[in-house]
Amino acid sequence: MAVKAGLSDCPPLRLGWMRFALGGLVVCLVAVVRRQSLRVERHERGALLGLGLLFSVQLACMNIGQDHTSAGHAAVLMSAYPLWTAVFAHFFVAGDTLTVKRLLGAIVAYGGVVVVFSGSLGSDESGTFWGDGLLVVSSLLLGARQIVLSRSAQGIAIEKLLLSQAVVGGVSFVVASVLFEPEPTHYTSRLAIALAYQGILIAGCAFLLQTWLLKHFPPSRVTTVYLTQPLFGVALSFVVLGEPIGPELYLGALLVVVGSYFVQRHA
Repeated sequence: MAVKAGLSDCPPLRLGWMRFALGGLVVCLVAVVRRQSLRVERHERGALLGLGLLFSVQLACMNIGQDHTSAGHAAVLMSAYPLWTAVFAHFFVAGDTLTVKRLLGAIVAYGGVVVVFSGSLGSDESGTFWGDGLLVVSSLLLGARQIVLSRSAQGIAIEKLLLSQAVVGGVSFVVASVLFEPEPTHYTSRLAIALAYQGILIAGCAFLLQTWLLKHFPPSRVTTVYLTQPLFGVALSFVVLGEPIGPELYLGALLVVVGSYFVQRHA
C-alpha cells in the first residue's frame, strides 16, 4: 500500500533511490550505536557487490511491475517468494530440506493468499501482462536474495550487507532515473509518509531484523511468515481506506496459519 501511494507522486526508479537513501541512513546510525566497523575487507567486496546488484534488479522489477498492474496482482505474486526461498534453500542451505509435508504446507498457505485476493483478481482490468511478469521475476529474485543474505550473514556484518544494498542500489537507481524518468516528482505529504514507511521502517529497521533472523534461523522458515503480508494489507485497507472485509479474509487467514504451521514445524 505504501509503494502504491508513493508511485502516485513519484516514478518507480526515483522512488527506489529515495527509499535506499533513507534505509542507508538508518543502517549507518545503527552501526554507529553498535560501534560496528563498516570497512569493507578485500574478501568481502565480491559478495557485497553481487548482493547489491541482485537487490537492485529485484526492487526495480517490483517497483516498475507494480506501476503497471493492480495492487491485488502485486500482493499475490510477490507473496509467492517464500515458495521460491524454500526451493532454493533445499539446494543451497544445509539442513533446510524441502520435505513433502513442508511443500504441501507452503502451497496451502499460498492458497490462502490467493483466496484473499480472489475478488481483486476477478475484477482486474486487462493489459497487466508485463507488470505481472516483472512481479513474478521480482518474487523469484527476492526468494534467491534471502538465501544469499542467509549465507553471507554467517561471515559478514549485517550492517555491511544492508549498506551495500543501499549504496549499489541507490547509485544504479539514480543513474537509471536520470536517463529514463523525465516525469516530475510531486512532493506531497502522501509521498513523505510513503517514503518514511518504505525507507525508515522497512529498508532500515525491518531489514535489520529480518537479516538477523536469516543469520540465526533457516531461510525457508523465516520467509514463510511473510505469506501473511496480504492479510495485513487487507486489514490496513479496511482501517485506513474503509474497504469492506469479506468472508474470503477469514478463509484465507485459516489457510495461511495452517500452511505456515506445517512449513515451520520441525521434524
